[in-house]
Amino acid sequence: MALLLEHEFKPLPADKQIETLPFLEAVAHLPPFFDCLGTPIVYSPVKADLTGNIKKIRAVYDSNPAKFKTLQNILEVEKELHGSAWPKTGATLALMWLKRGLKFILVLLQSISDGERDEEHPNLIRVNAMKAYEIALKKYHGWMLQKLFTGSVYALPYKSDLLKALEKGKEVKEEESIEKIHQFVTRVTPILDAIYEMYTKMNAELSYKA
Repeated sequence: MALLLEHEFKPLPADKQIETLPFLEAVAHLPPFFDCLGTPIVYSPVKADLTGNIKKIRAVYDSNPAKFKTLQNILEVEKELHGSAWPKTGATLALMWLKRGLKFILVLLQSISDGERDEEHPNLIRVNAMKAYEIALKKYHGWMLQKLFTGSVYALPYKSDLLKALEKGKEVKEEESIEKIHQFVTRVTPILDAIYEMYTKMNAELSYKA
């Protein structure tokens, strides 16, 4: 799948220490995923948020590549640096929101790959998008944002159109596209799980609403 597999994520190492630069280089190509979902009023801000958080983390990394070699290093250094303001600051906060946006993408794609659908409207992706929103983002959004997202599912593209967009307009058999989605999800899920685990272990997860 052109959009998802052109830039590979490195496999998760045994020690679960995720190198910052390769991670950022891979994830930097994912914001255009939200263009494939249409409804700019909802997903453009999510795309911008994802892009902005990637830039914030990259700026911290570029300030001292040796010190911030891994994502774990970033959290550890910033915890010591920012004191009581941590974790609601710096690249730690940016990565916290970045992983939620990435979680939304993965749950949505996993749901499509698993064949979850509205049997009466099998070419719609409302069921998949709502599952992704419920799991990844809803509890971090206030009432207005929740209503906006819930309403946006009625403007989502057909599954066939989404798959074509992910293939950058190329005509590919659905089963081939689904297999590529499965490859992407299988590759990225362990990395994302490790980031969530890191936030839990370091007590860096925040539950305030945007």
